[in-house]
Amino acid sequence: MKEQTTVQPKPAEQKNVKMPHSLIIENRKTLTATGVSNVDSFNDETVVASTDLGDMTVHGSKLHISKLNLDTGELTLDGEIVSVTYTENRSSGNGVFARLFK
Repeated sequence: MKEQTTVQPKPAEQKNVKMPHSLIIENRKTLTATGVSNVDSFNDETVVASTDLGDMTVHGSKLHISKLNLDTGELTLDGEIVSVTYTENRSSGNGVFARLFK
């Protein structure tokens, strides 16, 4: 008797689709960002969020995440916003070490 083997199709590979990123700050009290893929850390003085364009760090006081929807990539913060900075994505391969060790 011949043994029959069934081959299961491989799941479709997930495409690395980049979300568009925008940043709106209103009166240094409310920040709305789109294209946020994760919030790495937060407290009342610092919020670190990942975007396709790099890690976004918001500094201020009395910061509060009033809305976070990772499905749509939307983040809204309230509080006193002092600064917003970006750092390169660690996985981009274009960081300092990647340039040093070409």
